[in-house]
Amino acid sequence: MRVFSHTCSNTEIVAALGAADCLIGCDDDSDFPVDVVSRIPKLGRDLDLRVDEVIAMRPDLVLTSLTVPGHERIVDAINAAGIATLVCDPLSLDDIYSDIRRIAAALGIAERGAQLVAEMRAAMPRVERAVPPKVLIEWWPKPVIAPTRQAWASDLIALAGGVNPWAVIDAKSAPLTDEQIMASPPEVIAMSWCGVKVANYRADVVSRRPGWQAVPAVRNGHIVAISEEFLGRPGPRVVEGYRQLKAAIDAASA
Repeated sequence: MRVFSHTCSNTEIVAALGAADCLIGCDDDSDFPVDVVSRIPKLGRDLDLRVDEVIAMRPDLVLTSLTVPGHERIVDAINAAGIATLVCDPLSLDDIYSDIRRIAAALGIAERGAQLVAEMRAAMPRVERAVPPKVLIEWWPKPVIAPTRQAWASDLIALAGGVNPWAVIDAKSAPLTDEQIMASPPEVIAMSWCGVKVANYRADVVSRRPGWQAVPAVRNGHIVAISEEFLGRPGPRVVEGYRQLKAAIDAASA
């Protein structure tokens, strides 16, 4: 099967399923596994995907998503060319597991999909704490944008033994005001800035915000950098996001 992957999470799912040889191309943001993405054409980012070139490659299936507003246009154009698409838009961890199983089934390796999901579940046991620390994941620093109710990252926080106070907001993510954050001051802040290399995450960007010195995570030095590869991509590497979140929550709970 000839598969084009439009979104890095889908590329990583195919590779984790052991089906990387099916990939004939991917989007520009797919950067892992390096040995896989370095040998196939990259045809643009997100909304700038060069659809005509994708169609010219004659894929049997395009793996895409609706995680970025406007992706519908890309999906519609590919479908109009008579090419099958498999669209992912996970809102929960269970949705991620479902997407992995769907992709595996489409590739004719359903058993491997079930195995990968089982491995991920086993690697992320639920941690029970008497008083779960409040955790803020920052997907963007200015304004602060955080996962909310319809975000699998909120599930990840809960599994790791924390709580996301902003999961009461019925959205995938939301910009938060200082007032909203101060109303539920976090004990842990995880910088996971989308589109920024983790080497460029700076805790002082958080700690120097006016009034934030009173936030427990700032006061006690529990600001951590967790790459958006692990907290911003709904694929197999959320397991590493869980591990790093759990370590941060463990440290704040000690």
